[in-house]
Amino acid sequence: MNYISTNKAPAAIGPYSQAIEANGFLFASGQIALSPETGEVVGSTIQEQTIRVCENVKGILEAAGLDFSHVVKTTCFLADIGDFAAFNAIYGEYFTGKPARSCVAVKDLPKGVLCEIEVIVAK
Repeated sequence: MNYISTNKAPAAIGPYSQAIEANGFLFASGQIALSPETGEVVGSTIQEQTIRVCENVKGILEAAGLDFSHVVKTTCFLADIGDFAAFNAIYGEYFTGKPARSCVAVKDLPKGVLCEIEVIVAK
């Protein structure tokens, strides 16, 4: 296994890794709308937070020498399913390869954010 760590995504806020490469895949931990520089939540709208989340995912992908075209599966968590359309519009600008996806509404997300995305990537 190869552990991926980058300052282009927020540091882990618990006992986990930003991402791990294993058996030709990259498994990235869920990314939320935290600034990599400050660790503080960025944005108050679903659009602002989705952009930050996608930029955090991008940072991890780049650290592994990959890009969004390598993503094969995403799992997306929304604090409010009513935000789905706005979230989806931003998501679609980044995940242009249309990976498989699950998207669910959850009761709460860490730090009170509005969305979280985790990815599985084929190398």
